[in-house]
Amino acid sequence: MALQNIGASNSDDAFYRYKMPRMVTKIEGRGNGIKTNIVNMVDIAKALARPASYTTKYFGCELGAQSKFDEKTGIALVNGSHETAKLAGLLEIFIKKYVQCYGCGNPETEILITKSQMLQLKCAACGFISDVDMRDKLTTFILKNPPESKKGSKDKKAMRRAEKERLKEGEAADEELKKVKKDVKKKGSTTTSKDGAKAGSTKKKASGSDEERVSPTHSQVDEKEEHDDDGDDDDDVQWHTDTSAEAARQRIQEQLSAATAEMVMLATIDTEKKAKETAKANGSSPKGAVSPKAEEKSKENGKTISTTTLTSELKESIGKGVSASQLPGLLDSLPGSGQEKMDTLFMALFEGVEKGLAKEVVKKKKYLAAAIAAQGGDSQLLLLGSIQGFFEKSGAGKEVALVLKALYDADVLEEEHILQWYGNLKGANKDSKIVKSAEPFIDWLQNAESETEEE
Repeated sequence: MALQNIGASNSDDAFYRYKMPRMVTKIEGRGNGIKTNIVNMVDIAKALARPASYTTKYFGCELGAQSKFDEKTGIALVNGSHETAKLAGLLEIFIKKYVQCYGCGNPETEILITKSQMLQLKCAACGFISDVDMRDKLTTFILKNPPESKKGSKDKKAMRRAEKERLKEGEAADEELKKVKKDVKKKGSTTTSKDGAKAGSTKKKASGSDEERVSPTHSQVDEKEEHDDDGDDDDDVQWHTDTSAEAARQRIQEQLSAATAEMVMLATIDTEKKAKETAKANGSSPKGAVSPKAEEKSKENGKTISTTTLTSELKESIGKGVSASQLPGLLDSLPGSGQEKMDTLFMALFEGVEKGLAKEVVKKKKYLAAAIAAQGGDSQLLLLGSIQGFFEKSGAGKEVALVLKALYDADVLEEEHILQWYGNLKGANKDSKIVKSAEPFIDWLQNAESETEEE
């Protein structure tokens, strides 16, 4: 059973954990009685945690056709002949409207019906409550057929085990398909080699020069097959070349001899010196370094540079095009402790951002990951401290959960460090706005961890 990521925006993420089966349809009947049967609608609905009647009804509303879902047999029918691609596109719109959180995009949501007969989506990850557009025709159907109450933990575990089994079955089926393709290629190569040998033997008999032409041996055929298999395996691998200056120097030293490598290194050092001299003459600082004016200010009278000027200098250098790989050297040149450096970097990246901070964090996650790798040790706690300080200064702590989830999904922050930081913060000040706004995400993390340990 082939699987795909839930949500079109996550289709390219190979490590996305929320998956659903690919849609399978079947055309039944003829003439006026022709219908489209969505074969695996029950499995799709289970993966989305929505009733199958909702998705079937949505197809009927959008296509202007009658639709019906049988609860006993699990058969979903839509009148008319419809292509699978068209129905899959409508399903993506349904996921965006009625499944994914409007705040973080997580599909782990629950449909709520308010007292004023309005639909809302409550996210189990970030706690964000999304208001559904009530102008859609499906909303009236949902109000008349509300979703069932929340199931117990045992039913949840059974559902998750069923999902894991479906994932295993899908992976096993994909592996079998790969093996079949390889076997077919091997058989094709052997038949072509045999046909070539037969054609060569007939030519030899016709020309009468049997000694001049020799048919390939079995070892040569096996070697060709091995090379073909290696080529097939290489097609699945995506190679990446490091284009940084340090990697280029290492490749030069490995490929050239010792004498030529020294000559090349001397040439690169001379070019760097010339670039620095020209930069000094023009009064500008090279990329990846703090300007000499900032260093002079920091050394005058033994006083450290102020955070505002440091932040502006760092922001200016990042704006000039400093890459994430050059950031560790830039941070090393800054004065102060590790926490001060991390605070300066966070302020330089996100100063002035009031709304949509989570999206900006995702865009500039490479800089944060590079800073964590450069600092080492408890660098993740330093980043969490910078986030805390940023929200305390701005006074807008509503997006704390969204920012934490964005960094957690991007593998910048780990679960262990987030829980440790939250425990320390809660012990110091329980009534903090940051503690309250981060609480839904922390509860989601702890519940997910406990459920996986029980399983």
